[in-house]
Amino acid sequence: MGPDSTERRRRFAQEARAERPDLALLCLLLSAEGDPALGEAGVDTAQMELDRLAGQLPYRPGGPRAWASAVAELLGGRCGFRGSAADYQRLESSLLHEVLRRRRGLPILLSVVWTEVARRAGAPVYGVALPGHFVVGFGPPEEQVLADPFDGGRVLTGSDAQLLVSGATGGPLDPAMLRPADPRDIVVRILNNIRAWAAARPERSDVALWALDLCLLLPSHPARLRHERAQLLVQRGEFLAGAAELEEYAEVVAPVDAQAAERVRRDARLARARLN
Repeated sequence: MGPDSTERRRRFAQEARAERPDLALLCLLLSAEGDPALGEAGVDTAQMELDRLAGQLPYRPGGPRAWASAVAELLGGRCGFRGSAADYQRLESSLLHEVLRRRRGLPILLSVVWTEVARRAGAPVYGVALPGHFVVGFGPPEEQVLADPFDGGRVLTGSDAQLLVSGATGGPLDPAMLRPADPRDIVVRILNNIRAWAAARPERSDVALWALDLCLLLPSHPARLRHERAQLLVQRGEFLAGAAELEEYAEVVAPVDAQAAERVRRDARLARARLN
């Protein structure tokens, strides 16, 4: 890992721990892991593009529905931001600078564009993490208007939202699902999407590794991610590093599950044996 990457990750960890994290900056620092050529200038350029788009929105167009319509007209209509099934097969669909360039992406990245552009223009806007399909909300709970950036910003009815949820979970829409999403939770969901993309492509273990590394830099994360990282290192042929991390994880697990710790230590011994 070079000095640029080390500094980028330090900034990512610092921003993730801020009282009010800058979602666009976190997404762009994440993007630079997937595209190291992005650099500081590229991050600044992407932020300026979000500012430029925000400058094209009308000044305080009205209530939540008026905001939703204005943002959809600009981003979904004039600019052509939207998604398609093919976008799920592309890593670029999870990298904010590429989504801004291509105007295509996954629902959650398009929602980041919607919220960051609208927020800069003064809209009461936030991400809404519906199961299986991320959308955007405008206004307070009693006046909430939902929009689907993946479908060009189409305003959703209550039954539309219910269909999205039931299609993903088979269950009803819980009002708790409509709460504003925390920026850190949005980043976790983006990283989980990237990890799922990489898991389906064993030749891209490099992507799985940096996505895991960023997950581990977030303020809170499941301890099992350390185990996953150690296993991934072994799969990549980095046997010594993987064994060392397995042994460290075993020490963490031992006080609560001695049997699991011994299984992990055995895996570490096997990893070391593969060097012979």
